[in-house]
Amino acid sequence: MRDGLGPVRIRIRTGGRVLDELVARFGAVAAAQVDRGEVVDVAGVRVTADTRLPAGAVVYTYREPAVETPVPFAIDVLHWDENVLVVDKPHFLATMPRGRHVTETALVRLRKMLNLPELAPAHRLDRLTAGVLLFTVRREARAAYHALFAQRQVVKVYEALAPVDPGLSLPVTLRSRIIKRRSILQAVEEPGAVNAETHVELVERDRSVGRYRLTPSTGQTHQLRVHMNSQGAPILNDPLYPDIVEVAPDDFTRPLQLLARTLAFRDPLSGKDVRYESVRALGR
Repeated sequence: MRDGLGPVRIRIRTGGRVLDELVARFGAVAAAQVDRGEVVDVAGVRVTADTRLPAGAVVYTYREPAVETPVPFAIDVLHWDENVLVVDKPHFLATMPRGRHVTETALVRLRKMLNLPELAPAHRLDRLTAGVLLFTVRREARAAYHALFAQRQVVKVYEALAPVDPGLSLPVTLRSRIIKRRSILQAVEEPGAVNAETHVELVERDRSVGRYRLTPSTGQTHQLRVHMNSQGAPILNDPLYPDIVEVAPDDFTRPLQLLARTLAFRDPLSGKDVRYESVRALGR
C-alpha cells in the first residue's frame, strides 16, 4: 500500500523484455517506474531493463494517479472497532477508486487518514449520494460483512428531497427491472423480470417540495434516482435524471438531495443488533 493505493496487476501479453512491452503500452512513465525499482514480479523481485518474462506472466507496479479536484468536505467517523469502520460520507466523494476518481475517494482518504491499509468497503454509495457507509477494517472480517449485503440482511433507509406530485398516491412500493449499461450514464427501466424494489413514503411537505423516506430492498445502480424519476418526482439537483446536465468538476454548489440516512443489521461477528444514523441534513 502506498498513499492509500495498492499496486496495479499487469499481465504480460507478448513475452520477452518486460520494459519494451510496458513502454509500448504505457509510455515513458513505465520506463521511469522500472528505473525507480517500482515494478516487481510475482515473487517481489525488482524488474530491471534486462528482465525477460513469458507471455501470461504478471508484474506489479503503482499507478500514477492524475491530479484531481479536491472534494472540500470531510468524512465523519460514526463508529470504529476491530472489525468495521462506519462513516458519514459527504456528497461528491466516490466510495472507492474508479475511472477519474482515484485519490479523491472515501477509501483512499480513510486508509491514509487512519492508517488502515486493509480497509475495504462492504458496500458502495454513489459518488453523489451522502450518508452512512460501512468498511471492514481487517481482511479476515470481509466475508462476513459482504455476505450481509449480498443476502439482503441489511436494512437501508434513505432520505430525499423531491417535488410533490398531488397525483401521486403514497406510500407506494415500486417494482421494476433496472439496467445500467457500461459507458451509458443513465440507467433505464426495461420489460422483464423485476430486479429493483423501493418503498416510497412522503414524510414531510414544504409547499411544492417533499421529504421522502426511501427503503430499497434491492441495490441496483441508480435505483432510487430512477424510481423517483419514474414517478414524476426526480430528486432535486440530480444531474442525470430526467435529463443529463453538465456539471464542472469543481462545482460543489448543488449536491444531489439524497442521503443514506440509516444502516441497521445484526452484526455477524458480535451477534448484536446495530443501527447507524447519518448526522447530515439535506437542504435545497
